[in-house]
Amino acid sequence: MQDVTDLPFMRVIHHYGDPDYYFTEYFRVHAHSRLEPHILRSIMENDTGRPVFAQMIGESIPDLVRTAKRLAEYPVAGIDLNMGCPAPKIYKKNCGGGLLRDVSKIDQVLGALRDAIPGRFTVKMRIGFETADNFPAILEEIDRHGVDLLSLHARTVREGYRGEAHYEYVKQAVQTLSCPVLANGNILSSGRAVKVAAATGCRGLMVGRHAIRNPWIFRQIRDAFARRPVFRPTLGDAREFIDRLYRATRTGECPERAHVSKMKKYLNFLGQSVDPEGGFLYDMRRAQTESELFAVCDRHLMKEPAAPFADEPHPGVIARPNCEGPAREESVPAPITP
Repeated sequence: MQDVTDLPFMRVIHHYGDPDYYFTEYFRVHAHSRLEPHILRSIMENDTGRPVFAQMIGESIPDLVRTAKRLAEYPVAGIDLNMGCPAPKIYKKNCGGGLLRDVSKIDQVLGALRDAIPGRFTVKMRIGFETADNFPAILEEIDRHGVDLLSLHARTVREGYRGEAHYEYVKQAVQTLSCPVLANGNILSSGRAVKVAAATGCRGLMVGRHAIRNPWIFRQIRDAFARRPVFRPTLGDAREFIDRLYRATRTGECPERAHVSKMKKYLNFLGQSVDPEGGFLYDMRRAQTESELFAVCDRHLMKEPAAPFADEPHPGVIARPNCEGPAREESVPAPITP
């Protein structure tokens, strides 16, 4: 997820249990683009021990090719093309999910990138823009151009993150493609992961927003697939996670109030599993300083620290980020292979 899954966040997730591999935030590609240094850090300074895929988003074929060749010079596990981002400011430029409207353009982009990328070339996409009418034709292009891995968010771009995911399209992709398919979209918990894998035959699960809410989710998924007792965090564990995340993501030049505002992007998701009434979210969103924020955390999480942290979001408790970020742009994929 853009502005979320940077190197500090990856290091925090590493502490609680890594995915099999990470994808970077996306490198924005256009005529004047350069590789963003803060995203390169998640490649060059990655000390999690897990491979990292470099993710691109754009629509200019010469610039995508130029960027892919440049990224191939770095120690990446592969290069990923984002064809799934549902943010209007992205798809209106025919980038991300906007590409799904034009099968002929997808053909050109995939062909050019396959020729340019010497190693693994992967794609993240949705089932369509407004409908899934183009889905079979897009799968044909994915297969024809030798894409090495498809991560499929089982909703249309227009659906955003609303409603249930249409996992039958993941099953269709699994049955159609030569490459492995990862299922994405509403992978809320280890229980959901097991059900989706069984229903679709996918090779793994891609977890995005729910890794912000629940950093133990990868450990839990492994437990579930191994048929071990699944780790169950408490509200006290969630409080420790907040403290670790705050310290890991704060830089010296970041003013206190700006960092508190950044933390709200994470806590808008974590708060969905704290209390069914949404009291934590209500109070947290009004905190302005570090002391106010942690006072809210202590009041809601340490009153009964042994109480369970919910596996899935409480019904009706909604993440409403206070600024643009993960609720609109889900692009950090983190697969677990059963």
